[in-house]
Amino acid sequence: MSEPVTPCRYFNEDRCRSCTLLATPYDIQLSNKQARAEEVLSASEWLPPVASAEFGFRNKAKIIVAGTTDEPTLGIITNGMGQDLRDCLLYDSAITRAHGPLTEFITRAGLIPYSIPDRTGELKSIIVTANPAGQLMVRFVLRTKDQIPTIASNLGWLANEIPMEVGSVNLLPTHVALPEGETEIHLFGDEVLDMSLGPLELKLRPQGFFQTNTEITRVLYATAAAWADEIDPTSIWDLYCGVGGFAKAMALSSRIVTGVELSEQAVIAAGGPPMFLAGDAGQWAREQDIVPDLLVVNPPRRGIGDMAEWIRDSTIETVLYSSCNLESAARDMEIMGFTAQRAQLFDMFPHTTHVECLIFMTR
Repeated sequence: MSEPVTPCRYFNEDRCRSCTLLATPYDIQLSNKQARAEEVLSASEWLPPVASAEFGFRNKAKIIVAGTTDEPTLGIITNGMGQDLRDCLLYDSAITRAHGPLTEFITRAGLIPYSIPDRTGELKSIIVTANPAGQLMVRFVLRTKDQIPTIASNLGWLANEIPMEVGSVNLLPTHVALPEGETEIHLFGDEVLDMSLGPLELKLRPQGFFQTNTEITRVLYATAAAWADEIDPTSIWDLYCGVGGFAKAMALSSRIVTGVELSEQAVIAAGGPPMFLAGDAGQWAREQDIVPDLLVVNPPRRGIGDMAEWIRDSTIETVLYSSCNLESAARDMEIMGFTAQRAQLFDMFPHTTHVECLIFMTR
């Protein structure tokens, strides 16, 4: 039995299978995710899942560069070779349109693509983020500083070709499977990209984190704010707050809202103290003399770790948990001794098995 033909030629030609579920109709993908979520996490009420656009939803692209200076490929690496994906259907249209000028930029600037098999060359990847207005942050991930001058001297040309608001270089000197290194060098435009969602003012610095599906993120924040309004807490902690989306969505003049995030860059983008603090969320929480009316956590995939035990032993009554890994969320909830009163799936990552889920927990 032949595999269904999809809208993606790369998938059909077996040149990219990153979208593992692409051959499955989207409504079936969503119902399967919902069924799996309900199986993993028990909740008194599961709301209907929030569907994404099927294509054009990704606001960020990590574009692996391979090939040669004169004929670079922009996409992924398969079997040690570069596979061009300039027509990938997942990306925001501003990112798709940028592929052509970025390809020409590599040649104009004489950039040498990094060869994974040989461990030679300079340009490893280009990370491009699009904001809701179609403006771009462009980051060149290099092995060394050697080609920074030629990148800097050609960025004016690139800015005339694409709506680039932020341009920078990231240094990743070692041969490791990481998206970026610790050192970021600002070269062009502002130092932050405006990621505001309507009245919700959000800023993103080059090394900060923002959810990859802008429209689903908009609904996620609005839903969290509506659930918070139902209990109308006076004080809220937003731990692992990133650029402050949940905290800002829930902030009212009558509330004391504090966001804590390990990434100093994210905290700077969020607006800094007094509302946002840089530090280890678990350690900060343990140092406080009081607890909030509502605790919001949006941890990495591994979950909140030993903070679950701290919550169990505290007097916190209500937790809003945003999870990209329901297995770790369910484990944390069991340790905390909490019950999921309500949960909802937000399909942040169509055509994959990944999910984002918002869970309203009480003791």
